[in-house]
Amino acid sequence: MPNHCRATLSVVIPCFNEGKTLKKCVQRVLLIANDSLKLEIVIVDDGSNDRSFSVACELQKRHPEILVLRHERNLGKGAAVRTGFKNVTGDIVAVQDADLEYDPQDLRRLLIPLVNDEADVVFGSRFLSYGAHRVLYFWHYQGNRFLTFLSNMFTDLNMTDMESGYKLFRREVIQKIEIQENGFGFEPEIVAKVAHMRLRIYEMGISYRGRAYSEGKKIGVKDGFRAIYCIFRYNAHRAPLALQLIVYLLIESLAAPLNLFVFSTLMATGFSVAVSAPTAFVAAAAVNYGLCVAILFRHKAQWSATKEIFIYAGVVGAVAVFDLVITALLSAFGIALVKAKLMASGCVLFPNFAGRRFFVFREPASGPWRPQTNSRREEQVTNDTDPVARKTTG
Repeated sequence: MPNHCRATLSVVIPCFNEGKTLKKCVQRVLLIANDSLKLEIVIVDDGSNDRSFSVACELQKRHPEILVLRHERNLGKGAAVRTGFKNVTGDIVAVQDADLEYDPQDLRRLLIPLVNDEADVVFGSRFLSYGAHRVLYFWHYQGNRFLTFLSNMFTDLNMTDMESGYKLFRREVIQKIEIQENGFGFEPEIVAKVAHMRLRIYEMGISYRGRAYSEGKKIGVKDGFRAIYCIFRYNAHRAPLALQLIVYLLIESLAAPLNLFVFSTLMATGFSVAVSAPTAFVAAAAVNYGLCVAILFRHKAQWSATKEIFIYAGVVGAVAVFDLVITALLSAFGIALVKAKLMASGCVLFPNFAGRRFFVFREPASGPWRPQTNSRREEQVTNDTDPVARKTTG
């Protein structure tokens, strides 16, 4: 980091039963401070039942730059990080695990793009060549690669290590992100929300001394499944268009059978095509709306709830008329009604998606940073994280 630049780095250390390594970890973090880098260390004890909290308090007495916070019960790493982020005051914020898997000396290199105003977020990558890497679990490694690949598909980023424990942010960025995940799911959640902001993201290689499970490593298979859920939950509504279409096809595969069932039932009970087709379409559309909001698109992304439903109803009505016309035309050409209805449903699939994506649930896709001024980036952060600001500017 250039000697003429002075910055304050706030290091959040989430801690759960790390009494054996916490002191050494903090000592290593303290060593990176110099004339150009001031430190603020926020230790968040997440309901530890070992000596972690007492060790943290002892360190706080000796070092005025240390602040100790505590959760009365264990809430998870995401909750501890969230508490830490709310209490930092530095220019740049980093997360440092207390288990010594990451080397604080790497933080000095990761700071450079931020201090030079080249980046808004910097991620450390265990998979880019730099420093020593302990050789451990093959399948754990492959799991990380898969999760990163899946995350990249949804965010349209080209990261190499989404689950990295080293993530550095400008304070104004991270304090405007509402972290919802309490556990390890906050990693894909933060990556998703940063991607939505279209900020300048950099990635740099770091060293990594991973722990074996016998040494206290906590992350497991269930955390991997949670990460998949979080990638889907926090990204689907801003995923690239092609990926949203694939997800919508899955939703439609659930709603379409209902459409056909209602249509067949009404026709069997004597109703005309003019009544059966639109009724079935509207019934399926109601289910489709619920699934779209729950799985794919974000509720009230562009409109108020009432206006959203009104516009959705308008789109459904327009496509229902199209569906009816196609069904009637195919039937007039001698095609069986059920088959005609099924073919019509296929024909309106893309208009259905387009209507929902571009009229009802309008949101820009995620992706890399786009050139903009500092004031414009600050406005973008606010609009992407503040529902009130988003509604006003929309």
